Amino acid sequence: MKYFIYTIIFLALVFIGISVSVLDFSNLLVDESGQAMIVILASLCVIVLMLILLVSRGIEKKRQ
Repeated sequence: MKYFIYTIIFLALVFIGISVSVLDFSNLLVDESGQAMIVILASLCVIVLMLILLVSRGIEKKRQ
């Protein structure tokens, strides 16, 4: 499960990298740039959730 979580985090980072290359910094919320912003925000949420899951699993292991 640990490697699966790391894989998801890596894929989210790849999506962020691809989306940053699509961004047009003069018009961030227009057309493809707006979609890239949504992908970046969603990927950041995924990373935060996966890190919370890793921490909670670590706490659970220490508790047992």
